[in-house]
Amino acid sequence: MQFWANFGTVPYAELPATVCGLILLALAFDFLNGFHDAANSVATVVSTRVLSPSAAVVWAAAFNFLAFLVFHLRVATTIGRGIIDPSIVDNRVIAATLVAACAWDLLTWYWGLPTSSSHALIGGMVGAAIAGSGFSALEWNGLGKTLAFIVIAPLLGMVTGLAIATAVMWLVRGASPRRVDRLFRRGQLLSAAFYSLGHGGNDAQKTMGVIFVLLIAASQQGSVFATPKEVPTEVVLACHAAMGLGTLCGGWRIVKTMGQRIIRLRPVDGFCAETGAAATLVLTIAGGVPVSTTQTITGSIVGVGLLRRTSAVRWGVAGQVAWAWILTIPACTLIAALCWWGMYLIAAR
Repeated sequence: MQFWANFGTVPYAELPATVCGLILLALAFDFLNGFHDAANSVATVVSTRVLSPSAAVVWAAAFNFLAFLVFHLRVATTIGRGIIDPSIVDNRVIAATLVAACAWDLLTWYWGLPTSSSHALIGGMVGAAIAGSGFSALEWNGLGKTLAFIVIAPLLGMVTGLAIATAVMWLVRGASPRRVDRLFRRGQLLSAAFYSLGHGGNDAQKTMGVIFVLLIAASQQGSVFATPKEVPTEVVLACHAAMGLGTLCGGWRIVKTMGQRIIRLRPVDGFCAETGAAATLVLTIAGGVPVSTTQTITGSIVGVGLLRRTSAVRWGVAGQVAWAWILTIPACTLIAALCWWGMYLIAAR
């Protein structure tokens, strides 16, 4: 009931046009997040031919949206209050953050690299905050936890995927390959749904956090509403809907990288990878840690591949993906800082 009690608490019609425009830009980023990260949710189930591409994105998008019924908004709180000091946030900081994150998502989608939209957003926030207020604007506790999970999340996904694959292989050791294939073609529908719930629960909350901190800043700058204590319900629904719509449109350039270029997946492999990644996401959502869903599913795919044999993993492709992860936050930090200074110079004229 508390969730619905937060509905309609913000008078959007009375907000400045710039704030409304930035909310729309945040939802555009959320759409790009779903579009860019659609491969995370559907690559395994498409590559194993359990679902057609069109059916897979509908399946994933539906569970991306329904995630609001399942998860508490701990990740949104971390993004809203735990990365940069909310008191230094203004329209320029938010605009620079979102422009940098959107630009990076589009660029890496064009290159077919499964990078992290989450880290693009965090890098943008850091760059804009440093440009505007210096390093003192950073919340090192929340930021440190997020940076640590750049390493921990893929490793946790790999270990979880390997553990689940080991257990599954032991359980079906006496079954015929045809029976195993038939069983896990059905099982992949459940694992893909489970993963898409975790994907929606983690990634949509990051955009909620940005809009939340924007509304806090607007309320403290003379707008006629009280500073919100929780993310408004309509913001939660809008973010899940935007992300689900982006997933529905699907970033197909990345699907091949995730589904076949790292390892060649069978239905049982896809089930284990999705279940391992989903379990990891549920744990991190409960802890309020904004992790990369891309890193989590990639780590889980690698873990499943290791069970077959080390050579089953195409380490060259995995290395390219890892380099893209490493570069995401620094690149977006630089882009956002440049955007902030560009807007500052234009405003100073």
